[in-house]
Amino acid sequence: MSFLIRTPADQIKPYFSEAAQTHYTQLFQHFPILERTYFPFEKNFHAEPFVNFAKATWPALPLALCTLYALMIVVGSRVMKNRERFDWRGPLAYWNLCLSLFSFCGMLRTVPHLLNNITTLSFRETVCTSAAKAYGEGACGLWVMLFIFSKIPELVDTVFIVFRKSKLQFLHWYHHITVLLFCWHSYATESSTGLYFVAMNYSVHAIMYGYYYLMAIKAWPKWIPAHLITVAQISQMVVGTSLCVASYYYKKDGLACAVEWENVTSGALMYGSYLYLFTEFFVRRFLYPAKSKAKTL
Repeated sequence: MSFLIRTPADQIKPYFSEAAQTHYTQLFQHFPILERTYFPFEKNFHAEPFVNFAKATWPALPLALCTLYALMIVVGSRVMKNRERFDWRGPLAYWNLCLSLFSFCGMLRTVPHLLNNITTLSFRETVCTSAAKAYGEGACGLWVMLFIFSKIPELVDTVFIVFRKSKLQFLHWYHHITVLLFCWHSYATESSTGLYFVAMNYSVHAIMYGYYYLMAIKAWPKWIPAHLITVAQISQMVVGTSLCVASYYYKKDGLACAVEWENVTSGALMYGSYLYLFTEFFVRRFLYPAKSKAKTL
């Protein structure tokens, strides 16, 4: 099991980021056998131009995107009010498949990197070490960047709901808007907690969109109970809220932590609201569905 052999830390020559003026190491440096699985463009990725773009366009561009998104919902719903729904089952299936595969690839790059950090650093270091040094450069940094800006095309999820005249839940559009804003701000401020959020979201989305794909092609995945998807989402919100609380206490105690107060508080509010909304959805959908139906009659 040679893939488990870890290179001693004193034998690793870290990469150096000119932009961030800091050294960083990549997962394949710890486990050399993995290097053959990385593309050169991944290994040589530098985040500086993308971080600078996020900084230069915050908050104007993400707010503009969210405004256009909200207008699409309002106008699209009115346009479709007296029209027949579009089926679009085929495009929806392939859309979900693409998002599932994208998320799976992102999971393969970010989760192992996070696990390596967890096993080699203290918990505070994994929460508070600067993004440039801990995860923001190289292969992991590339997939973090792709995650951040993937929140824009993910808004297409709602286009399918509106034009197929499916029920649009508050949780759906609220989640899309707040995630886009929070992710953009986190990347612009190079939040130290970002890798946790990215790795969790990639993992949950790989399963969730894969499930939606199977549903769209009517290959009912009975071996994946629907409630497990929501349980995974709730678990993600519990961890996300806990990380925000942890970073709050580290900063409050005067310890060095490379995450801004604004990001900590907005993250706590966002994940806390998600935790409530997803839990409420779980109770209404799976525990007491009869009562929910009765209220709508």
